[in-house]
Amino acid sequence: MLIYASTDPATPMDLTASPAAIDFLHREIANPDTQWSLGTFGAIAEFSRDPDEPVRLVQSDETVSAVTPRGGISIKSHPASRPFASEGITRTGWNQRIALCLPEDDCAMNRRVVLTELGPDRQAPREEDREAVLFDLGLGALQADFCVRIGDRDLKRRLREHTGRAVFEAGNPAMGMILEATPHRVFISRLGRIEVYQPIPPPTGKSPEGPHTHVLPRLLKSGRTHPATEPVPEGLVPCAHLYPAHPARDGLGEARPFDTLRHHAFQQMMARAAIPRHWRSSDAWSMRCWPASRPRRLRPAVTAEPVSASPCGR
Repeated sequence: MLIYASTDPATPMDLTASPAAIDFLHREIANPDTQWSLGTFGAIAEFSRDPDEPVRLVQSDETVSAVTPRGGISIKSHPASRPFASEGITRTGWNQRIALCLPEDDCAMNRRVVLTELGPDRQAPREEDREAVLFDLGLGALQADFCVRIGDRDLKRRLREHTGRAVFEAGNPAMGMILEATPHRVFISRLGRIEVYQPIPPPTGKSPEGPHTHVLPRLLKSGRTHPATEPVPEGLVPCAHLYPAHPARDGLGEARPFDTLRHHAFQQMMARAAIPRHWRSSDAWSMRCWPASRPRRLRPAVTAEPVSASPCGR
């Protein structure tokens, strides 16, 4: 359930190539409490890092990036990029996010529908990964390509035998090979990429803390670019998200003492990137007026779509 969001394309924060936009990206990429995601409805990569984790930060006039031993992210400015901030009620509290959007005509990626070899990943942030070969999984999404990066010669040879086939096609062993080898996952949009170096958990396992990916074929079949519960103006598509530090939850989604500084910081972002246009429940409340010392009891509205339990759904 949406609490507070911008859906007026005429009043967004200027997050294009302006100095203010670059400063904003520099600040957020340097903050270990900010989390990120990139993908589509049904396939997503998430990036986060610990405050004491080794990290290589790059902050230029056009691109920001962070690379850790567990994964990496690179986000670039785009003249058509538009940000929209929103807050929404979840089963255990509320989340907050900023969607980095592009017009439909600017966001489109390659929309391949079969396993396709792309060649060496010359854009990899780590030099040691640039000779490894990218294979597009062919998930067919509008705003992102979903790839794996393969350095192992034998695995490259075996996957080449199945290029031109859908990875979820009956009898296709390609996805099984990938799940067994757990190569790097590289999810790419027009606004950047997220890479995950951590292993893929088994079907009965739990996603690791930090960078990880989710691919859910049932949700991908919907063809949606984002959840129905997320407000995005018509004609725009979210190509990446950032999740600023939450005032009531830590990076793992666990409750923490209410932090008024974090609360005020996001409200400042809301003031620049959102306006109060949509209130969907008589029980919705203004976060600007919520006492820091005593959270109120909430009676969330019933929605047809479950809310993500991922910490990145903050």
